[in-house]
Amino acid sequence: MPEPSRDPRLEALINRLRPGPVRTVRVIGFDGTDVLVRFVDAEGEEAEVGRIPLREASMRRAEHPSELFEIGQEIEAEEIGRWREGQLHFSARACEVPALRSFLLAMGRGRVVTGTVSGVHDFGVFVHLDGEPKGLCTGFIRVPDLTWTRINHPSEAVEAGQRVTAEVIIAETRSGQVTLSLKALREDPLIRFADQVGQVLTGPITKIIPFGVFVQLAPEVEGLLHLSELTDEPVETPDQLVEEGELLTVRVAEVDLQRHRVRLSAADGADRP
Repeated sequence: MPEPSRDPRLEALINRLRPGPVRTVRVIGFDGTDVLVRFVDAEGEEAEVGRIPLREASMRRAEHPSELFEIGQEIEAEEIGRWREGQLHFSARACEVPALRSFLLAMGRGRVVTGTVSGVHDFGVFVHLDGEPKGLCTGFIRVPDLTWTRINHPSEAVEAGQRVTAEVIIAETRSGQVTLSLKALREDPLIRFADQVGQVLTGPITKIIPFGVFVQLAPEVEGLLHLSELTDEPVETPDQLVEEGELLTVRVAEVDLQRHRVRLSAADGADRP
């Protein structure tokens, strides 16, 4: 049975957001809205100069970092990379709440966690994770990670107050957030459908979009039939030819496991408008 490959773009993002080592740094000045710091080595000696961008200074709002730090102050900060000709950058906010950092570091990728949905929005779902520090909401589920089924709004998948079990994608110490996936705990329905390439199937039209239609092929499996496959006649939109709920006979042209897409073509010998 074929396995879906991991999205290389997601892998690159996850690698970039992984927590870095924590260093003790001393504030030595300000450069605009950046905090200039000097790394303090294990012997207490000051080494190279780095900086903390304002967005990485604190979870508290501030117009200028001087509202948060004083010259000579020593703070704990997480290394986040090198910019500006190799200069080391840090995040102080990643270490600002020790209890939160400890909780996030325990949220390893692939860990299965439970929590309660606290809010459902157009852009995703917030979750109070079990064991998170009091007063915080650390879990978040992006819309594409809610379900394998295409939905129009997250409220079709979950509701506020619902208990959920999810898999950790990444815990970000800098944002204080754990990105979760509900669908990761369920098998991709396309895996078992992949052997249907070349088959002629009939199913109802579930959605009409400007350049084609989605057709239901199996439970939780839809395919896209491009407008050019619907007719040889010049038309502007598919709704000039078909309507939602209408049965359509199509051929499965491709099953793309990485992008979770099924491409359809006109079935040989099928009537075309």
